Amino acid sequence: MEPAEVEFLAEKELVTIVPNFSLDRIHLIGGDLGPFNPGLPVEVPVWLAINLKQRQKCRVIAPEWMDVGKLEEIRDQERKEDTFTRMPSPYYMELTKLLLNYASDNIPKADEIRTLVKDTWDTRIAKLRLSADSFVRQQEVHAKLDNLTLMEINTTGTFLTQALDHMYKLRTNLQPGETAHSQDF
Repeated sequence: MEPAEVEFLAEKELVTIVPNFSLDRIHLIGGDLGPFNPGLPVEVPVWLAINLKQRQKCRVIAPEWMDVGKLEEIRDQERKEDTFTRMPSPYYMELTKLLLNYASDNIPKADEIRTLVKDTWDTRIAKLRLSADSFVRQQEVHAKLDNLTLMEINTTGTFLTQALDHMYKLRTNLQPGETAHSQDF
């Protein structure tokens, strides 16, 4: 799966907006949205929130977890734990990127939020690389990776599967008791 596909999935997540227009319910394949009344919060998918924001038809309200204090706690907990901690959203990285790219003027302390999410991401990716390295060195057969997000799996998935394929080929070519054939001249 490509990163763009993961971002597409993230755009289906709901976010709260405050519209500045009136509109009755709209009926979409994915479900009904609205009604939209000026000044009254309503939940919509991220893709619609971005579209309305670009047309200056709403103000986006940051998700509850997109707060400097909460993100500092998440970052600190991730740094303390050896295992992966549960993230506030399965699409935390993609939502942060989308919302801060298109609605940063509606999100307080946007730069600090961006930095905290990036710090958390870097910590988790480093932890994932260490886990993969340990997995390969110990010649494990399977691994349990709880609390990883789709984008994190996507980031290292190709590398890890290729490494495991190479390890399998090496193991099957040199079984115990067999010797490598050298070329004698």
